[in-house]
Amino acid sequence: MCGIVGYIGKRDVAPLLLEGLQRLEYRGYDSAGIAVTSPKAAGLKMVKAKGRVRDLEAKVPARFKGTTGIAHTRWATHGAPSDENAHPHLSEDNKVALVHNGIIDNASELRAKLTADGVEFHSETDTEVLTHLIARSQADTLEEKVREALRHIEGTYGIAVLHADFNDRIVVARNGSPVVLGIGEKEMFVASDVAALVSHTRQVVTLDDGEMATIKADDYRTYTTEGSRTTASPTTVEWEAESYDMGGHDTYMHKEIFEQPDAVDRVLRGRIDDRFSTVHLGGLNLDAHDARKVRRVKILGCGTSYHAGMIGAQMIEELARIPADAEPASEFRYRNPVVDPDTLYVAVSQSGETYDVLAAVQELKRKGARVLGVVNVVGSAIAREADAGVYVHAGPEVCVVSTKCFTNTTVAFGLLALHLGRIRDLSVSDGKRIIEGLRKLPGQISEILKQEDEIKKIAKQYADARSMLFIGRVRGYPVAREASLKLKEVSYIHAEAYPASELKHGPLALIEPALPTVAIVPDDDLLEKNRAALEEIKARSGKILAVAHQEQEKADQTILVPKNENELDPILMGIPLQLLAYHTALALGRDIDKPRNLAKSVTVE
Repeated sequence: MCGIVGYIGKRDVAPLLLEGLQRLEYRGYDSAGIAVTSPKAAGLKMVKAKGRVRDLEAKVPARFKGTTGIAHTRWATHGAPSDENAHPHLSEDNKVALVHNGIIDNASELRAKLTADGVEFHSETDTEVLTHLIARSQADTLEEKVREALRHIEGTYGIAVLHADFNDRIVVARNGSPVVLGIGEKEMFVASDVAALVSHTRQVVTLDDGEMATIKADDYRTYTTEGSRTTASPTTVEWEAESYDMGGHDTYMHKEIFEQPDAVDRVLRGRIDDRFSTVHLGGLNLDAHDARKVRRVKILGCGTSYHAGMIGAQMIEELARIPADAEPASEFRYRNPVVDPDTLYVAVSQSGETYDVLAAVQELKRKGARVLGVVNVVGSAIAREADAGVYVHAGPEVCVVSTKCFTNTTVAFGLLALHLGRIRDLSVSDGKRIIEGLRKLPGQISEILKQEDEIKKIAKQYADARSMLFIGRVRGYPVAREASLKLKEVSYIHAEAYPASELKHGPLALIEPALPTVAIVPDDDLLEKNRAALEEIKARSGKILAVAHQEQEKADQTILVPKNENELDPILMGIPLQLLAYHTALALGRDIDKPRNLAKSVTVE
């Protein structure tokens, strides 16, 4: 959620930190701050501001020099957005500055103890507790001060710490919230996301949970929170700085919607095996013998990733004939689930850092389950924790609202379903049929995107709706779920999704001219059933927008989508609804890339 940036070297640090914060704005935040020092400085200097990074930049004085610093964008958890609650937080003696992503669960208890000891708090945050604990430590080194303070902490954290008495270093630590080191030439960086680093270095070290690091201008070392040294070698970031630019589009969301043909081509590239009508998934580590032992597939994700998992579960059942279902990871980990050794668990996360999914993976591994990861970010926590997995290769996704990563994830599930199916009972001819369908996807997505002007006109007609209903049956229902979520996220229009078969069991009571319905109507064996649902809505004077393979007589408008194989149709049917959500939000003047109250990577509960 929140963003961390840090630097130590020879350059003027404030411009570097502000640039890094701008790179992290997409993650969602409500305030920002910066603290700097240098080996020649007498102490720490700090500026904080409620609002955007530009508001912080306007407050930074001309003479705000330093060669070492940390900065932060905050997404409120404890305390409302304000200058006081913004990070970094300073200790009473103004010697310790700290930025923190995560939540300290026992903050109230620690706050009470510190207050009783005479500490005066200046914010409502949980983070300030940790600042005071570090400052009050009697340890001789900054590393030991931080380590000692963390022993009192329950919860999640990614932190970076400056100390006026140790101004040749920054100490960082991770438990459940990402921390990445950037390795430069006689300079070092730290961030919560590589997006803040790639314009300066592509050599990075990703910390594991329970790991700390000390960075100096010409060196770094990693170790556990218990003090044992660890070996962390740099890896090369796949994407360059230009991948994070807007590329001539007005918003990142628009750019990423239109990147989908190329993104889908990437996830397919090098993976199709025409000889055996199957696919190669090199990171799967699941041979034919093990695959045939799988009796059930359970897919875990949150939000958009959960919806991609719903589509994936249907493809796995249809193509591999293995019982499969998807469940929100946030619910799974709290219901004391039965973990079956014959079940293959699949964890889905765009960032690879989603806390609820990561916690579910860790619980499953503790109970001996086999877990695959389906993630976008190479080297992310879930990618490292899982036994094996599939990268979706969508490329950097900056907009908070996921589009291309959702689509690539569904395609990755199509590959997994085909792989499992061909190991089991899917015929060569059916394998070839699915491969041909997969190869058509990039071109068909391009065809859909050419309808943008028409979809924009439709969106303007729905922009004044106070609520919308999305319906679909079987393959269409997850598409309706995701389309409903997209509209809510980016336009703030209330929307609900229901199986079309459930209309008669309650939702028909809502139908009236003021409530538009978006219906997913694929050309499959349920076509007439879906048409019957449209009849029911039209009989009650409801307005209907259909997304279909052919014109729907009962719909007021129809957005036509190219026909693929039945199993793959859901991948395409969501594309025009991304554009519908985008242009509805545009008509309403929303902040499309940074929707209110939301964050890109949810690294807290």
